[in-house]
Amino acid sequence: MRRVLTHSMLVLVLAGTLGAAPGQETSNSIAKTIPATKHFNKKAPKPYQVGRASWYGRFFHGKPTASGESYDMFRYTAAHPALPLGTWVRVTNLQNEKSVIVRINDRGPVVPGRIIDLSYSAAQTLEFRRKGLTRVRLDIISEPENVVAAARQDVGTP
Repeated sequence: MRRVLTHSMLVLVLAGTLGAAPGQETSNSIAKTIPATKHFNKKAPKPYQVGRASWYGRFFHGKPTASGESYDMFRYTAAHPALPLGTWVRVTNLQNEKSVIVRINDRGPVVPGRIIDLSYSAAQTLEFRRKGLTRVRLDIISEPENVVAAARQDVGTP
């Protein structure tokens, strides 16, 4: 009886192994394992973000940001919930088409429904400081030389 069980188990293990042997995949077998709706019809992420912006100023002035530097309401910086710290972003006010380039140095906004918190100076340049909120478009940009030079001067690095 013991020999019959061992022999039966060996047959089952070999049969299972043969079924799992790698073989040449065809496009039909791939289509069966990856549904077309999940793989091929995904929308590509947009290279920009549109939503509401706010600004923060005097209450936070001098306090540490997520990057470790002190918040300066007169520099062109911003808080974003997900972009890497140090990312350069062009922020365009969709009400008047004015734009400004800011560096992400903090996390926020903490109020739901907002996509970015700008420094006082950035809000003033975009002409929504008095209103407090505006609809904006964010575009990630590379680091053009004039922006890098201005930022180095802004944060006091050579």
